[in-house]
Amino acid sequence: MPSLTYRVMSRWACLLPILLVLLSMLPPDAGGRADEIVALSRPQARARAQAMATLGRDMFHDPRLSSSGRMACASCHADGHAFAQANDRSVQAGGHRAVPSLKYLQDVPQFTEHFYDSEDEADESIDNGPTGGLTWDGRADTVQAQAGIPLLSPYEMANASRADVVRRVWAAGYGARLNALLPADSDTDARFAMVAEALATYQQDERLFYPYTSKYDAVLAGRARLSAQEARGLRLFEQEDKGNCASCHISAPGHDGTPPQFTDYGFIALGVPRNTHITLNRDPGYFDLGLCGPDRTDLRDHPEYCGLFRTPSLRNVATRRVFFHNGVMHSLRQAVAFYALRDTRPGMWYPTGADGRVRMYDDLPAQYHDNINMDPPFGPRPGNRPALSDAEIDDIVAFLRTLTDGYIQPEGRTP
Repeated sequence: MPSLTYRVMSRWACLLPILLVLLSMLPPDAGGRADEIVALSRPQARARAQAMATLGRDMFHDPRLSSSGRMACASCHADGHAFAQANDRSVQAGGHRAVPSLKYLQDVPQFTEHFYDSEDEADESIDNGPTGGLTWDGRADTVQAQAGIPLLSPYEMANASRADVVRRVWAAGYGARLNALLPADSDTDARFAMVAEALATYQQDERLFYPYTSKYDAVLAGRARLSAQEARGLRLFEQEDKGNCASCHISAPGHDGTPPQFTDYGFIALGVPRNTHITLNRDPGYFDLGLCGPDRTDLRDHPEYCGLFRTPSLRNVATRRVFFHNGVMHSLRQAVAFYALRDTRPGMWYPTGADGRVRMYDDLPAQYHDNINMDPPFGPRPGNRPALSDAEIDDIVAFLRTLTDGYIQPEGRTP
């Protein structure tokens, strides 16, 4: 069943750019009426979608769209690194958050403060709280909206306005290709929107951005088997009194057979250590509070959201070189160990004050410490014994490596 599901998903994924194109063809006064969409033949729609995707690909890799002329989208979202960063910097030059991967974002729901869903099909009345949206704080609801953020962010491509972006795009030689996709009387806002839409359409290429080609996908499809260590790691990953990872990073296929995304799209406060390498953190009064600011401004009056960041997918996590929203950790094993040892060995993670006491959760003001997650493997434990041993941490890491795309079945080996 999973292999059939993958084929169905890929078929729908191929149609997504075309749907975007058709919606973009609505006349300004159409008011969303489907019967007023300009008719395109199927070949025309496919050609237009392909033109947008190719344009988006070219702009994605072009540093001339930045104010410095040296930073492209691909500078931070590198093709060969699961569309995340290729280096081991906690954050990129001038930035304040680690670069998230752009892979497997196709099913992220729009942000809502109250997400009602449940693993139990008979009960969907459970309020899972803030869920969805793109970026670490969920403030973008579409890939198109997300694509526009780095173009204008002072921490990233640093264009001063939409007009600046449009000028750079035209100066880079993309004007004729964009004009072919736009009405003749398009203004600056429409041109900027088309730039963002082209970038978004490129990211709908399922072969690049959601191929489902990991070893774990092959296991689910019956084409491979986990090794003994990987199988132990999966059990520990899912076991509620051990790793309990699957409570947020869902590892089972959906009820309809769709492959797991390894995230519930929710938000959580992990209390990760403060990263002193981030320039903004040199100010002891500055704190990145995620869902309640400073980048996101509409939820500033919700102290219960302070310190919460969106749970990323763990697909391709073994290819990453930095972890958590502030990039404070630099190995997958270290990140897994943090979950097991945060509260039982706090001196490993947090600084010690002049009074000899460990300053736990030092990247979040004390008034928000109640927001920090205490579900297993976090929290105090009998005898102060960690939920996971060193060997069990290694087992979970081994399993996580099976989530890397590009798995090839060894010759002569059968499931």
